[in-house]
Amino acid sequence: MITTAPAEFVAACPNGGRLMALDVGTKTIGVAFCDANWAFATPDKTIKRTKFTADLEALKALTAAQSVVGLVVGLPLNMDGSDSPRTQSTRAFARNLAPLALPLLLWDERWSTAAVERAMIAADVSRAKRAERVDSAAAAFILQGAIDALTRE
Repeated sequence: MITTAPAEFVAACPNGGRLMALDVGTKTIGVAFCDANWAFATPDKTIKRTKFTADLEALKALTAAQSVVGLVVGLPLNMDGSDSPRTQSTRAFARNLAPLALPLLLWDERWSTAAVERAMIAADVSRAKRAERVDSAAAAFILQGAIDALTRE
């Protein structure tokens, strides 16, 4: 099940549990997890993208190791809320995650990377360290926004 509706996603995960968020880029996938109570999101790792089958295997291993019950995928909408080629690519990526057999929430990720970059600059994180961490931190930012909305439902 792929949805953009928080209520549908909550219904698909009635007992809570760990969620995994993905910030899907053309070269990397940022990964973050939240606790089973959906209170806080934590950045995890960045996966270098290769062939989709290898990416899927890496994601399968993470979902199994972390006992993930649902996925949140950042949806890169245009500023006016419309789709772009990158949005369509992300939707296709989400559809291709069907073998994971997990409910999937597409979550608006506008401003996530910019917000994370600003926070890292304010914390005086070096450019090299920012490059290493921005994707997983953006995934955590996306996930925190989603779980905040999910727990208000």
